[in-house]
Amino acid sequence: METQQLAQKIAELCFNKKGYDVKIIDLKGVALFADYFVLCSAESDVQVKAIADDIEEKLKEQGIRCWHKEGYKALQWVLLDYVDIVVHIFRKEAREYYNLERLWSDAPSWNVEDPQLVKINKK
Repeated sequence: METQQLAQKIAELCFNKKGYDVKIIDLKGVALFADYFVLCSAESDVQVKAIADDIEEKLKEQGIRCWHKEGYKALQWVLLDYVDIVVHIFRKEAREYYNLERLWSDAPSWNVEDPQLVKINKK
């Protein structure tokens, strides 16, 4: 699977556990450590963990393993590192505080819509 397609798939997986404000930041040409960030917000610690666990489980089923993960103790910001793609799952307050969108504002980015809502809106 192409890296951009995988980033899109991960972004869509965020919606399985009611993640919101999902965004992909294209780091190619801006950073050397990854090609994409996928950002997602959640309302609670439990939801942060549920989103992270679901992404990890669904990708593992496809033979894609997480190289490194952080943040499972505090559950304010969980990071899943898939080498070319780094997934950031934030509690809303932590996302506002760290504001990765501003830090990486020189990189192209786009919002991702919930694929279930897109299907409903197309009917």
